[in-house]
Parts: sequence; structure tokens; C-alpha cells
Amino acid sequence: MNRPTVSLIAGVAALAAVAGFASLTEPQASGSDTTAKTATQMPVERTSLLCPGPSASDVAETAYTSFTPVTEGAEAKGEAELAPAGEESVGSENGDKESGNSGKGDKEGAKKPVLTPKEPGKPVIGEASGADAPALIGTAEGGFAPGWTVQQTTAVSAGTGRGLLGANCTAPDTDFWFPGASTAEERTDYVHLTNPDDSAAVADIELYGKDGRLKSASGEGIQVQPHSTEPVLLSTLIDAQQSDLTVHVSVRSGRVAAAVQALDDKLGGDWLAASADPAGSLVLPGIPKDATSVRLVAFTPGDLDADLKVQLASRSGLITPAGNETLHVKAGMTAAADLGDVTRGEAGSLVLTPTEEAVPVVAGLRVVRGKGAKQETAFIPATRPVGTRATAADNRSKGSTLSVVAPTDAAEIKVTASAGSEGGTAASRTYKVKGGTTQDIEAPVPSGLKGSYALTVEPVSGGPVYAARTLEVPEGGIPMFTVQTLPDDRGMVAVPDAEQDLSVLQEQK
Repeated sequence: MNRPTVSLIAGVAALAAVAGFASLTEPQASGSDTTAKTATQMPVERTSLLCPGPSASDVAETAYTSFTPVTEGAEAKGEAELAPAGEESVGSENGDKESGNSGKGDKEGAKKPVLTPKEPGKPVIGEASGADAPALIGTAEGGFAPGWTVQQTTAVSAGTGRGLLGANCTAPDTDFWFPGASTAEERTDYVHLTNPDDSAAVADIELYGKDGRLKSASGEGIQVQPHSTEPVLLSTLIDAQQSDLTVHVSVRSGRVAAAVQALDDKLGGDWLAASADPAGSLVLPGIPKDATSVRLVAFTPGDLDADLKVQLASRSGLITPAGNETLHVKAGMTAAADLGDVTRGEAGSLVLTPTEEAVPVVAGLRVVRGKGAKQETAFIPATRPVGTRATAADNRSKGSTLSVVAPTDAAEIKVTASAGSEGGTAASRTYKVKGGTTQDIEAPVPSGLKGSYALTVEPVSGGPVYAARTLEVPEGGIPMFTVQTLPDDRGMVAVPDAEQDLSVLQEQK
């Protein structure tokens, strides 16, 4: 075979590999592109998730819950593990990844994975205690990759930020927005940056207050070493105290996972997840019905001011909070509004829409439950719709509330409760949600439940739906809780249909 023909074969093989590999990145559609019309939805083949270091408290108790929903068309084989950052797990080379027990190929000093899932459709739990629990880096392949979800839940019984801190471990990316952070005297907020790759990542942290961007030379060019995590205390980046901040993490080289840990001296604490990408309209689902205080923080990264209509999607329909009908957000400046006990004893979600011209914004909510010395805080970012499917891991026999909102048209959804981590049989139910309303639904529970379980939401028909899960673990009269939104799990990816054409291999004479 002559050289030109060999080169052509290599090129076709490379293109086939690219087309056949499913990733977490969704293809961008355009008006003239017809690829989406002929693309086939295929399960992703590999997923990476990163969990931040859970706590600096000696009394912290952390549970990790891993779950992969059963996905039609996914590979029958596969594996997944969640291991400490900065360490090679014993199953990472010449070992048994399934069990976490290695053979003769063990490396000195290697640590066992925190957990290794055994099969899709059944949760697996790992645990950690104290202030030394590390950040974790996880990888799932084959049948374990589509929709892989890991929940990190930490209970801190005393000290700054005492309460229940919950976070969905996230995929690495290059751009994050966090409206709702603070450097106020009573707050201790950290940005956690975790790098899963073999080369160092370089990131910038920009802070925006009520008067615009705050100067911070120390927030530029932050290096995150390979397979490691870097916590950055926000108060060390600026001199002035700011009650309401928007944090922007942008990555110059490499990629990271980012999350903000927000700790309050009196109001407890939680993880602040990144807002959905800037958009003209946003939905913030799942405000607990007994919330005693709700604070909205918004930011527009562009050059135009944004005027937003503020509405609460309640159980009965869309209503406008008295005194907070609109929110004006100046370009490049953080705006905030106290909404008080806006839900008034009913399930609710916040819906933000432009009053006139649509200007992209990001937004988040700080939600407080309880009174006096027994208050606790959680955060709800603007989120993407459920899309094809979304999952909340770490649900208990008591204390889990699934909240679903259909901001425009009515919708029907299917909710599946997985088998329990220690036993139980999966169960499913369908629900109808009226347009413009939020419903706290009585989700199914696995029969014979032992351990924790996962809830998976799948739209069946109708308009877009958004969802959030509240987990309550009260302790000592404090209503400890955490809220996680349920954006689409991106377990499926559009792969263009293609036909083999061997004519490209013919040598041109």
C-alpha cells in the first residue's frame, strides 16, 4: 500500500473516533446546520466529576452517594471510582478497580477509592470524617458514565458554618458565575478550585460588588497543580467588606471544577453552586415553603443594564411579590433584594424574565429557615431545565422533598426512586404539573428501603420543567437543610449519522 493511501486511512480512522466518542459537551445548533435533524442521541462513554474538600471542621461527618441511572443503549460493561485528589488510587494501575483491591502493581502510598459503584441503578455510599477529608476526583466509563451523579453531604454540629452542607460533585469546565458570595464580617467564603488533569491549570477570580468590579491582583493567575485542589479565601482578595458579591472564575489554561463554600457565624452555611449560563430569563426552583428569609442576588456581565420582572411560581400560579415587582441590575454591578418570607407557607420557585429587552444575567438565592439562634442557610442558583433526565442522589427515608416547577406550559413528569443502597426495590410514578406553578410532590420511596436512594426525574410531555431537592436533617432544634437543583444530567449526546465512503481511499492519479 502506498503512502497517500495509508494517510487517508489514518485520517478517516481519526474522524470516526471523534464522531463515535460521546462527551459531556452538547453540540451547538445553528440556523443553517441540519446536523441536529439527523443526529442520533447516544449515551456518553466517559464522565468526570470532582468533589471539593468537604470541611475544615474537626466535627464534620461527610457522606458521598454515587448513582448512575440505568440508560437504554449504554454499554453493558464499565467502571467508576471516586478517589482522593493528589493520590493515585490502588485500582488506578495494574489493580482491581471493581473492588478497590490491587495486586502486585500497587504503588507505595496509594490510597483506596472512597467508593467504587458496582452496578447502574443502585446507589453506593462512602464516608469521611474530620477536617482532613480531601477533595475527590471521579471518573466513570462505559455503562456507569451516562447520568453519573455524586452527592456530597456534610453535617457540622458546631462552629462557624454549622449545619448541613450539600454539593453535587461537578464536571470540570472553564467558566463559572457565583452570585451570592460575601466577604461580610460574619461570613467566611472560600472558592474551591479542583484540577483533574495531568498538567497545571491557571485560573482568575474576579469579584463584583454593588459598585462594580473590585480590584484584586492576588486573584489573577492562580495555579492549581495537577490532580489537586486549591481553596481561596475571598476576604484575602479584597480589603473592603462586601455583603453581596458575584464571583467569576475564568480559566486561562486547563480546566477546573469550582464551588463556593459559604459559612456564616450565626446562620450556618452551605455550598453555593454555579449559576446557569447568563440568560435573559432564569428559573430558581425549590424555595422551601417554611423559608423565613429569601435574598435574591443578580448580576449582568455585559455592557447593558437589565430590568427583570420578579415572579413567584406558587402552588396556585404566578404571583408578583409586593414591593419587589422588578429588579434593576446595572451593567457589571451586583444587585440584591430581600424577598422576606415570600413563599408564605407554600411551595415556590422564583421566575425572572425581562421587562423589555432581554439582557443576559446570572442569579442566586440565599434561603434561611428557622428563627433566632436556630437558623440555617442554603443556596439556590438559577439552573438549567431538567431536559431529558436529572437525578438527585442521597435521599433518606425522611426529610427529602422534591419540588418541580413548570414556568410556562403544563407538563407531565416521571419520577423514579431507585433501589436503596442497602436494599429495597425501585418504584416509579407520573405526575402532572400545571403551567406557572410549583409543586412539592410526594415522591415514591423504594419498597423495603434500606439505606439511601436516588430520585430521577424525566419529562414525559408538555413544557419545560425545573426541579430541586431539599434534604432536611434537623439536629438540636436547628432545621439543618440543603438544596440541590436538578439540571439535565447530559447523559446523552447528539452524534451525527454518517455513512462509510471508501471512495475517499482511492488514490488520485
